[in-house]
Amino acid sequence: MSGLGRSAMAAASSQQFAGLALPRNRSSTAASSQRAAFTRASCSSSSDQNQGSSVGCGGRRSFLGGAAASAGLVIALPTLRSSAAEEQLSQWEKVPLPIDPGVVLLDLSFVPDEPNRGFLLGTRQTLLETKDGGRSWSPRSVASAEEEDFNYRFNSISFKGKEGWIIGKPAILLHTSNAGETWERIPLSSRLPGNPVVIQATGDKQAEMVTDEGAIYVTSNAGYNWKAAVEETVSATLNRTVSSGISGASYYTGTFNTVNRSPQGDYVAVSSRGNFYMTWEPGQPYWQPHNRRSARRIQNMGWRADGGLWLVVRGGGLYLGKCLGVCEDFEEASIPSRGFGILDLGYRSKDEAWAAGGSGMLLKTTDGGNTWSRDRVADSIAANLYSVKFLDNKKGFVLGNDGVLLRYLS
Repeated sequence: MSGLGRSAMAAASSQQFAGLALPRNRSSTAASSQRAAFTRASCSSSSDQNQGSSVGCGGRRSFLGGAAASAGLVIALPTLRSSAAEEQLSQWEKVPLPIDPGVVLLDLSFVPDEPNRGFLLGTRQTLLETKDGGRSWSPRSVASAEEEDFNYRFNSISFKGKEGWIIGKPAILLHTSNAGETWERIPLSSRLPGNPVVIQATGDKQAEMVTDEGAIYVTSNAGYNWKAAVEETVSATLNRTVSSGISGASYYTGTFNTVNRSPQGDYVAVSSRGNFYMTWEPGQPYWQPHNRRSARRIQNMGWRADGGLWLVVRGGGLYLGKCLGVCEDFEEASIPSRGFGILDLGYRSKDEAWAAGGSGMLLKTTDGGNTWSRDRVADSIAANLYSVKFLDNKKGFVLGNDGVLLRYLS
């Protein structure tokens, strides 16, 4: 996961956030692309300089075994079985990918109408496709995204039925109506505040897009027009509320570090410095700022399977909201992070969740976060694991830097 700046406040409420009625031009010429409502793009690899260390390549660990041929081997058998049993506790395998070293994987999504077909995104214009549920992946290219001299960073992808959307940095928007067989580029306005970081397919020809400056737009006609869902910029909101005691609001640099959406359409976002966080619910006119409850800065936040919030801080601390929905009262969980930063949580069920982080850290809970145990599958992977995604209780993935992808073994 370009700042808005306070000078944009007045324009934001009257122009940028008044709703963008942006007719889509079907022409493929450069001139029509400039006149059209939106401009897409993704980012160069230089913008990913903070995301990575190196990763080791290779498949799952393999173990040797054989039949006992002598009494001596029979005596050693319990030790061998114990070691193998410990290693086989892992529920993940590393998936080899046909990409260059240094690529950071950022998001993936599967086609609901074709559950074995999915797409994987990353930096350096990475777009991969699977047709076997994620066991193997092959490169895909989008001609309209290769016409310009950019090295796009594809940030987010989402499908509803066979309709899908991809957004990236510099600002780029791709759309498909045939399960990804073909992708069409939809122009984005140069007036778009910030870079798109989250896209969510919400229905037939409907989608919701969020930028790193807190702008939220919705479309109901496949991108022909977009309407603002918030009435003012985040900077304008903070200018109004800084006197109400939001710690660190005066240091806001104009962008979010992370943005996460709940299945109900609620959002939680962490400021770029981690000083505070903000939430938004459908129907609210602007983002709501909240103070952090820890002395350490916030690394990331998201939604639990039961609808409550989780929060991780720098240095490996984990906090769980004491109530469901938006909450400012958190309780610290005991988690063996060994001081490595926790970067994301993913829930397989209300009780089972996985935490991923720096230096290949992978932790599991089966009691809603009260206790955690370490999965050693990633011990040999010198990578940061950035994202945990469960599409259902049988299909899950962990995404990391240097092209590391782990697949859940159901």
